[in-house]
Amino acid sequence: MTTTTRTLRLGTRASQLARTQSQTVADAITAASGVPVELVHISTEGDRSAAAITQLGGTGVFVTAIRAALLEGTVDVAVHSYKDLPTAPEPGLVLAAVPPREDPRDALVARNRLTLGELPAGSRIGTGAPRRVAQLRALGLGLEVVPIRGNVDTRMARVVPGDLDAVVLARAGLARLGRLDAVTETLDPLQVLPAPAQGALAVECRADDESTLELLAALDDAGARACVLAERTTLAALEAGCSAPVAAYAELAEGDDGAELYLRASVTAIDGSDGVRGSSTGPVGDAERLGRELAADLLDRGAAELMAAAR
Repeated sequence: MTTTTRTLRLGTRASQLARTQSQTVADAITAASGVPVELVHISTEGDRSAAAITQLGGTGVFVTAIRAALLEGTVDVAVHSYKDLPTAPEPGLVLAAVPPREDPRDALVARNRLTLGELPAGSRIGTGAPRRVAQLRALGLGLEVVPIRGNVDTRMARVVPGDLDAVVLARAGLARLGRLDAVTETLDPLQVLPAPAQGALAVECRADDESTLELLAALDDAGARACVLAERTTLAALEAGCSAPVAAYAELAEGDDGAELYLRASVTAIDGSDGVRGSSTGPVGDAERLGRELAADLLDRGAAELMAAAR
């Protein structure tokens, strides 16, 4: 392996979760190569505004400034929550590694440690994601879904004695922050299917930075990369952004001829009144094909109309 004596500068958002995620990657780089890593905190549009992500333009609000710093050479590496990335590639940058993925499922944090099914009709449940809003409404539990933003602690603080009965968060973020004790239920994907790439990190560097590319290769998890590729190919083929009511979740399974991907995806009306869901299975090497074919199936069954109504 080609090593370097310089300290790698790693660009990250400044939130506690982003810093925790990025420090994990920094530690892994140093452990694999001996190269020291310095975190560089970067403020993004999504961090500076309290507006809903859809009002800010949706996809990219948490990554544009970090990618700009990477292209300018202010930092050498960038770490993102993978689900925040636009599906189109960024010229001049390359996805150098997808580290092992945390549990991608959603988690409920509720008063009195209630589960989703135990919350009384009329309970106020907070989430900022249209995907979660749509799927929670589709369950027909009579819950009032309240739009919220803010970091993990800010959201959880709104549960009693706050103004909400529960919030839904990504389980991965709670795991990385050591807050799994607050989870009252990990939601079954049969109820609430996760967002494409939820729980995964994306480690980027400049495409022409060969020494950094070589360093980061040691962090890549082939299984996580394949699962996320299938999920995000579905999202891209649907021509939907990260703020659309689209869910996709791929799992590795052992098939007759070796490892396979089992991919599920759904598009749900924002009011929960309608939805389409499908699945596909195939070889790990066919991740992109599986995503495209599943998206085509969903579009044939009305996904475009459901997404258009949600805008």
